[in-house]
Amino acid sequence: MMAIGNLLAELETLDRATLLERWQSAFGHVAPRHIRSEMMQRALGWHVQVRAYGGLDGEMRRKLRRISPGLKLAKGTRLIRVWQGVSHQVTVLDVGFAYEGKTWRSLSAIARAITGTSWNGKVFFGVTA
Repeated sequence: MMAIGNLLAELETLDRATLLERWQSAFGHVAPRHIRSEMMQRALGWHVQVRAYGGLDGEMRRKLRRISPGLKLAKGTRLIRVWQGVSHQVTVLDVGFAYEGKTWRSLSAIARAITGTSWNGKVFFGVTA
């Protein structure tokens, strides 16, 4: 078996078709339709390392969730994301988000509506704590 460093380096050399095959093999399902090759490389690299060294156990995941601060965006904040040449604007409400005349409970739901694939809404809109 290849050394972990070599496996990780190899991911950077693979074409998109091979990355898609590796994704299917690693995660047991097809990759999201619009995922970038760089994101596939990172996710597959994470997968290689988890298989080699193990991932976080349940207790550690719970601790991290408890100590991580929640996202607090001020009411009226506007988030703008250009996706495939189209600008999308979301406004933060007291409860939820306004997008295209509707109130949404989460940024992830809006990102899914825009892209057609599952996204972490904070990541999609570039929101950092």
